[in-house]
Amino acid sequence: MRLCGDLLRATGLFVLVVSLVACATNPVTGNREFVTMTQAQEIGIGRENHAAITREMGIYDDAALQEYVEDIGYQLAGQSQRPDLPWQFTIVDTPVVNAFALPGGFIYLTRGLMAYLGDESELVGVMGHEVGHVTARHSVQAYSRAMGAQVGLVLGQIFLPAMRSPAYGVPGLGDAAGQGLGLLFLKFGRDDEIQADRLGAEYATYAGWNPSGVGGMLTTLGRIADTTDRRGTPNWLLTHPQPEDRVTAISGTIKDLLAKDPDSSSLRIERNGYLERINGLVYGDNPDQGIVRGREFLHPQLRFALQFPEGWHVQNSPERVIAGESGRNNYMVLQFVNETGLNLRRIAEAEMIGAGFEVEQGIMTDVNGLEAYLGTYSQVVREFGTIIGKVVHIRLGSSIYMLGGFAPVTEYQAIERDITDSLTSFRQLTASEADMIRPSRISIYVVTEGDTWESLASQEGTNIVSASTLAIMNGYALEEEPILGDRVKIVVFE
Repeated sequence: MRLCGDLLRATGLFVLVVSLVACATNPVTGNREFVTMTQAQEIGIGRENHAAITREMGIYDDAALQEYVEDIGYQLAGQSQRPDLPWQFTIVDTPVVNAFALPGGFIYLTRGLMAYLGDESELVGVMGHEVGHVTARHSVQAYSRAMGAQVGLVLGQIFLPAMRSPAYGVPGLGDAAGQGLGLLFLKFGRDDEIQADRLGAEYATYAGWNPSGVGGMLTTLGRIADTTDRRGTPNWLLTHPQPEDRVTAISGTIKDLLAKDPDSSSLRIERNGYLERINGLVYGDNPDQGIVRGREFLHPQLRFALQFPEGWHVQNSPERVIAGESGRNNYMVLQFVNETGLNLRRIAEAEMIGAGFEVEQGIMTDVNGLEAYLGTYSQVVREFGTIIGKVVHIRLGSSIYMLGGFAPVTEYQAIERDITDSLTSFRQLTASEADMIRPSRISIYVVTEGDTWESLASQEGTNIVSASTLAIMNGYALEEEPILGDRVKIVVFE
């Protein structure tokens, strides 16, 4: 979560392109196919939703790394069947392991994915794969199917299932889920994925990289299944079919490409160069946007902390923090209120009424010495019945924050105590407390005699990551120990 812009306005970012159905030639296959948008409309959709993606996830703050990825992307796009698209390549600031593409040439990598790639050829493999989705118009086809049939968008993954309806939540949540991030969740079939793998390998080879990186990155991603977080922003395995069988499918293509290249030995892999590029990469939550530690959320820049109910899953994004109880329609949300003024009661009630809630009761109070307005609200929502919200609006310096818990009336009483405890846990961090909150980062380490993944995981005195995660991050099978003299990635406190 970060302080940025108007977090509550309706974005209106999606352009519903259903007015034009035409027959066009697929740039990759040469086949004629029905599409529901022109190339200009495709580019327009990508441009409009690029703003929503970067606002919701944030752009990773490393200009040199961004430039590095952009340069590789432009080289790959230049080898594609659609080099004239307005290609953009962006590292988004989220720890989730994923990469995705919007129509029109807008490609995204998460910094979480960057930590798991072993060399530059694997990075090229991922990027070439996503470029392939765009050039073969997979994203356009998936978008057309989703808009025509209203299926194929996993809209609720960024929040909780109950929040898929704009009416159930607080201002901005329904719109952000349904409008700002929908294209991120377009899913492709196995044939599309295999074609994108093949295209990625071809683009890599033509641009001077070893196509084996495609197989390497698929192998690593296949090992991540039991170690990555499946909540919040979807990881690779939620938006791409299982990669194991694709390793076999792409191996023949890689073999053919290497055999046809007269100087295949010169094709780049660039392990050491890649490791130097990501040395110092933030791993896990970025304190600039706040960090989750167990049930606690701390924001050193905005100087506050709070605790969510025990056992609830906490998902942080640049614009809001969501906590939810697995298998239930109960959730909590924390976000910035883009209103100022002296009358906190008026600001709080106006915001909730604007979101469709009725005010049941409210009282001015204080929370750990901070001025606050605590209110109870209700709203009738189809499929859920009456929803009860207990919400506190808190003034901290010149900012106002909204922290609320929401549940169907039939479940509210069972969690009211937990919600109340969370609402009253909001507190201001001292300067010294805030200064102590530092990010974890990738560090490059040369393996010495006796090192194991277990010993490397505990090198800082605390296990920031597990031994198995370190093995996977470095391209090793779980049963393999690090090789003496190998340069590997470890995770350390700053």
